[in-house]
Amino acid sequence: QVQLVESGGGLVQPGGSLRLSCAASRSIFSINVMGWYRQEPGKQRDLVATISNRGSTNYADSVKGRFTISRDNAKNTVYLQMNSLKPEDTAVYYCNLKEISSWTINYWGQGTQVTVSS
Repeated sequence: QVQLVESGGGLVQPGGSLRLSCAASRSIFSINVMGWYRQEPGKQRDLVATISNRGSTNYADSVKGRFTISRDNAKNTVYLQMNSLKPEDTAVYYCNLKEISSWTINYWGQGTQVTVSS
């Protein structure tokens, strides 16, 4: 059982930057993937970026070169540094944890709003 709490969202002008954080309520099993997804009303929840316990990363094409995902295992935390933000980045961003032990279990944070607007 893990709770994920996101922070760092807000309103930013186009071209600006935000850093999202997601803290897990306990230590995470060694085999896992953490990531960020985003969703706008009426649209599917889409992958933004993921990072495995081995450090392998995956990014959506729309954010490559602008966003960077990282993690601090000592703090049970994953980060998303978002630079050169565009209006189309506006969405609710959700933290995700896929924890793999005897079973694979997915956990989701409550979401944090990111709005990019002039």
